[in-house]
Amino acid sequence: MGLLADSPIPSGFTGTRLGVCNLCEAICGLRVTFTDGEVTGIRGNPDDPLSRGHVCPKGVALADVHADPDRLRRPVRRIGSGPQARWEEMTWEEALDLVADRLAAASTEHGRDAVGVYLGNPNVHSLGSATHGSAFVRSLRTRNRFSASSVDQVPHQFLAWQMFGHQLMLPVPDIDRTDLFLVFGANPMASNGSIMTVPDFPTRVRELHARGGRMVVVDPRRTETAKVADEHLFVRPGSDAALLLAMVHVLLREDLVTAPAYVDHLDALPGLVADFTPELAERVSGVPAADVERLARELAAAERAAVYGRLGVSTHGFGSICQWAVTLLNVLTGNLDREGGVMFPEPAIDTVGRRIVSPGHHDRWRSRVRDLPEFAGELPVSVLREEIETPGEGQIKALVTIAGNPVLSTPDGRALARALDSLDFMVAIDLYLNETTRHADVVLPVTTALERDQYDLVFHGLAIRNTARFTPALLPKEPGTRHDWEVFGALATRLAARLGPRAPWRARLQQRVRMAASPRLLLPLLLRGNRYGLTWRALRRRPEGVDLGPLRPCLPERLQTEDKRIDLTPRLVVDDIARLRASLDTGPTTQPDELLLIGRRHSRDCNSWLHNTARLTRGRPRHQLLAHPEDLRARGISDGDVVTVTSRVGSVDVECAASEDVMPGVVSLPHGYGHALPGTRLTHAATVPGVSINDLTDPERLDVSGNAALNGTPVRLSPAPAAPAG
Repeated sequence: MGLLADSPIPSGFTGTRLGVCNLCEAICGLRVTFTDGEVTGIRGNPDDPLSRGHVCPKGVALADVHADPDRLRRPVRRIGSGPQARWEEMTWEEALDLVADRLAAASTEHGRDAVGVYLGNPNVHSLGSATHGSAFVRSLRTRNRFSASSVDQVPHQFLAWQMFGHQLMLPVPDIDRTDLFLVFGANPMASNGSIMTVPDFPTRVRELHARGGRMVVVDPRRTETAKVADEHLFVRPGSDAALLLAMVHVLLREDLVTAPAYVDHLDALPGLVADFTPELAERVSGVPAADVERLARELAAAERAAVYGRLGVSTHGFGSICQWAVTLLNVLTGNLDREGGVMFPEPAIDTVGRRIVSPGHHDRWRSRVRDLPEFAGELPVSVLREEIETPGEGQIKALVTIAGNPVLSTPDGRALARALDSLDFMVAIDLYLNETTRHADVVLPVTTALERDQYDLVFHGLAIRNTARFTPALLPKEPGTRHDWEVFGALATRLAARLGPRAPWRARLQQRVRMAASPRLLLPLLLRGNRYGLTWRALRRRPEGVDLGPLRPCLPERLQTEDKRIDLTPRLVVDDIARLRASLDTGPTTQPDELLLIGRRHSRDCNSWLHNTARLTRGRPRHQLLAHPEDLRARGISDGDVVTVTSRVGSVDVECAASEDVMPGVVSLPHGYGHALPGTRLTHAATVPGVSINDLTDPERLDVSGNAALNGTPVRLSPAPAAPAG
């Protein structure tokens, strides 16, 4: 059995097979070593044309997930409630019938919107979820759809839909050929890139420096990325929009513009940004006006430059304006669709051009309580709690969560947890009992990454190089377990039978056949007609991946707008400038003793999970609140003290650490912590201490796109009350 094997390993196999890590967007290729059928080693695959041998600690821990004693392998139902609840296993048929019965009953009795659904981040990393999950969600017939997208990335999609014609028409930095890489609010040294599939970022930065290039990072924390940059500038959280628009202002004022011929409304920009001067940017952001002007001029002068803004500039109240300004900086300097600038990948399976993913739409319906518009068929997840708790027509009575943990990852998680307990019924499709799924009546587990075929439909479309890779399952699924696509298909079929037909019989038959087909059988159909002439047979022969070449200029032909032009003044974003101006007058805080809270991540963290994995949790603690020494001294707090952090919605007690890596006035908590709750694990307690930052974030703070404004939350810091004696 050699490296090119295309079926799961047989029992007792000893040798090496090629695999893939699908825990994050980097989609690194792996070499997995087996001894007597057990995984004994995971390394990066040097022959992978995209990841080039890179692997981070999360990829090495894939085998830990597979063997984790906490992982569920059979359906379970909850008996009782609260910390005293116990879980008992069910047969698959019993569990699937129960779930379908309860979901159908909620829909029939209270209306189709009485069922809500939340999709977590891992869905986009699973081929089975991509091919079968959306059909299952459609079978629920509800408008109460939510996902992790409105936690941190909708501004990107919202802007791309308006300017480029498709929500996933997302330009990525051509980092392998750029000379100036300007980074706002992103930490790819820890994240491996986000909305930019860039495995092996550390080596790529070294290569940037070796060819004489520079990287500049603008961030309120001296991140891992800032520490390897040529320059780092502190910026006050939530002020990025004023800073970015001031840079646009300088380009226009000094006539440093080289815009392509296929853009419209260039002449309207000077008036829109006239009052966003470098002096204003300095006042609100803390970045000196001279540096604002210098960065704009350096950007215009560079032969090849790329501006990249990610989570830090997306997750505050003006994330869409930030992404608009980032796009303008790339467009106006001639760096859109240029080698070394920002470019559009052209994947072999073109989810954008072939409309495999919807282009997007806005405001076709609204949330019932707060009257907020949907985007791309989803409501902002910040309204999920109120849609569960508020009585009336359309109230969510039953909830489906799929590979998600919104109690930890969405604003005001404690309040959402209380709301989940008020549901008539809840089902979770997930590997684990966690802070969210412990509220479910039934949990349906699925197989792990090592047991599933994988083709990354989304992330090949966000990659810094055009590649394609199909990775067959390495391990056979354990007896009695089911793949995610099998669970989706079984539930969709049962729901259709209970809710009655909604389509002609021929369409229903085709859908039923499609849902019963393995995702592997659908890939040849999706590959048909690709621009590279890549066949299914050729793809399977190259499990290390097929190199389809560097990104290439493709505009205006690849634009998804009807007229193949770019509107530089998208109305939904431009109309929000007035709100931005008003916010600059009031400032980000209302009390003199308030600080601004930001999140952070670590290369060993994977959003809101894997914090019970020994391999990833060893080493120095990383759960603390980081605060500047001056801010701690002003409050009579010492390094290492336990402090109380309080926001409008809640408070947490956590150990603090003095750090000059955060600017004065800013504190930082890591995202995804807070696992130490009763009833969250089957066999052993979480090994990482810490609290959830989302017990502090505010669901009322939103961007115009509906994205949560997690960064820049005003908080107060005080010594925690002493624990009672004894």
